[in-house]
Amino acid sequence: MIYCPRCNHHHIVKNGSIHTGEQKYACRNCGRQFVLNPKNKPISDDQKRLINKLLLERISLAGISRVTEISGRSIQTYVNNLYAFISMIANVSTKEIRRLNVQCDEMWSFVNDKGNKVWIWLAIDVETREIIGFYAGDRSHKSAQKLWDSLPPEYRQCAVMYTDFWKAYAKVLPSKRHVAVGKETGKTNYIERFNCTLRQRVSRLVRKALSFSKKIENYIGAIWFFIHDYNAEKQCNC
Repeated sequence: MIYCPRCNHHHIVKNGSIHTGEQKYACRNCGRQFVLNPKNKPISDDQKRLINKLLLERISLAGISRVTEISGRSIQTYVNNLYAFISMIANVSTKEIRRLNVQCDEMWSFVNDKGNKVWIWLAIDVETREIIGFYAGDRSHKSAQKLWDSLPPEYRQCAVMYTDFWKAYAKVLPSKRHVAVGKETGKTNYIERFNCTLRQRVSRLVRKALSFSKKIENYIGAIWFFIHDYNAEKQCNC
């Protein structure tokens, strides 16, 4: 006799089949639909920890599915939920109110197709190497404002901001604390190096790959997920 996995009731009827052809059942008591001996079992905590590590190593979701032997659909569902609830505020170490040096830069990628460009705006603390601000949007001064708004209060209060000569920065950043510089000065080398790290570690940012994002929410979530891990590593090394 077949019993419902939710309510353990025995009033079970056949209810068609799933995409693999396996018989599907329905419980007349609670309405639960199920198959016997499902292949797609819940992802364990150990598997989740492994998936989280693989998400930080430029591996596509299809590759993670092959490594973990978990179905692509289950991986995608797990990642969707992971990114949907991720914090979009940078977790940075406590700073004293004093002069802080920050480097800012922007780089482009795309979502869904190369015609849909998305610009990533980032700010890094020169001393601690922590990412203190992030925004994804277009390349206008409105996005520069969003980057500025994402910075912790102590940085907006007293940080000196080093950027390239993109005009959007001058419209937003306080003029007395904004310094536009060329690459030859080395004043933006840390944030430029981080941009390279992002492209090497986050598969969705690799331009000539098939692991790009189709949803802007997952695109942003993947970057925040990496930033949180990156900052945690920097804080542990302090």
